[in-house]
Amino acid sequence: MASENKNTTLQNVMKWAAIGAGTFMIANTIYKTLNRYDLKGKVVLVTGGSRGLGLVLARQLAAKGARLAICARTPEQLGQAHIELEGLGAEVISMTVDVTDQRQVQAMIIDVLEHYGRLDVLINNAGLIQIGPQETMGVNEYEQAMKANFWSALYTMLSVIPYFKEQGGGRIVNITSIGGKVAVPHLLPYTASKFALVGLSEGMHAELKKDNILVTTVVPNLMRTGSPGNALVKGDHEAEYAWFKLSDSSPLLSQSAEAAAKQIIDALEQGQSEAILSATAKAATILQGFAPGWMNVLMSLVNKLLPEVIGAGNEIKKGFESESRLSLGTLGAATDEAAVKNNEL
Repeated sequence: MASENKNTTLQNVMKWAAIGAGTFMIANTIYKTLNRYDLKGKVVLVTGGSRGLGLVLARQLAAKGARLAICARTPEQLGQAHIELEGLGAEVISMTVDVTDQRQVQAMIIDVLEHYGRLDVLINNAGLIQIGPQETMGVNEYEQAMKANFWSALYTMLSVIPYFKEQGGGRIVNITSIGGKVAVPHLLPYTASKFALVGLSEGMHAELKKDNILVTTVVPNLMRTGSPGNALVKGDHEAEYAWFKLSDSSPLLSQSAEAAAKQIIDALEQGQSEAILSATAKAATILQGFAPGWMNVLMSLVNKLLPEVIGAGNEIKKGFESESRLSLGTLGAATDEAAVKNNEL
């Protein structure tokens, strides 16, 4: 009899727990729906918006009715992106800007404000990546990475924050990397700059929320944007590029640019403080947080599998200049397809 009573009690507890969990999920969904940031008519600036993830984001933002401003350093690619977005029905302005130059950034923000009369969202997407062992990476590479991946984002934020405060709010999205949470071998300048950007973005979120300026730190893993061809490669160029491109093409290690962009925009609409995009990135972040020693061991093992320095290790080549039979094969096809699709050629 006592056993039956215990079973009944347990069943009741489990029933009410399930009801409570379900009610919470429904209430949470309703809350998110009611408080979702409406992008229709909002002015959104996307740095590095001419190709890759930036262009994919611009496409999806256009579909939501956002008014776009995109910038990049290469006029030809920028022009192609502009024509495509206008063809999709988007209202868009495009600006040739080097975001590592603070004066150009300040002038760009003024241009956006003069054209649209307002600015609602800043997406810091521009950046670069260098591939190669630490022996080949000098101070120049670290400075270059910091300028492209950290200082550029700081310049844009410092330029828009006073305006956001004046208008009563705004949103900022910083595209960082799993390399900003976990130190990845053969990507050290990139990793160092992304660690810095993660810290900056999280700190900005904490300090600006009181001003109704919501800052979202996006932590993606590899994405099939087609960008590896524009990476900078040092060391054993063909071998270094091959491991990176094949990893980028792998569905186990990377996600589609379209899926990543959808998650980023969803995080923007919900005002999330952080968005870790893939299961791989989430697992790596959790392991780094709970067992950093294990992660260090894992990264050391990964490093042993990566290429050694041979030949002209200090020569810099673009990814597309480092192609080989391996990287041009079937295993790297997904990256090649994305490059064509996303204006990376």
